[in-house]
Amino acid sequence: MQFMMPCFRAMTAQDLSTVMEIETAAYAHSWSEGNFRDCLSAGYEMVICDLEQQIIGYGVMSMAAGEAHLLNLCIHPQKQGRGHGRQLLNHLMQIADQKKAGTVFLEVRASNNRASTLYHMAGFNEIGFRTGYYPAGSGREDAIVFARSILK
Repeated sequence: MQFMMPCFRAMTAQDLSTVMEIETAAYAHSWSEGNFRDCLSAGYEMVICDLEQQIIGYGVMSMAAGEAHLLNLCIHPQKQGRGHGRQLLNHLMQIADQKKAGTVFLEVRASNNRASTLYHMAGFNEIGFRTGYYPAGSGREDAIVFARSILK
């Protein structure tokens, strides 16, 4: 079997039904379609990860004052573990670099070891902790704050 590389393109409103299918398959406490629409309206960097003309993931990143904040990075659960998340993250980091962001920030659920490993491997460092940041089944869950400098 030949390994296929994903393609990346800008997200549009027409992608939102598929994005929402992936979002709800991946997360118990998912973003709403309104969250994605608001990000589109605000002009955030929103990228679709496409594999053989099928949307398998997406990323959302805000840019301001020389910083980028990775708000959402998701690969469909059935497509995870194949390097697509790493490739999407690399693509988003290239966008941040092109837009002259000096640092990229993000939060990860404290229980999400898979994501934490991805970010550590991509050169991110833990810089903080947010108590009760995420909704959880029985209350709130803490977040680990990561950052990576991309200045040359």
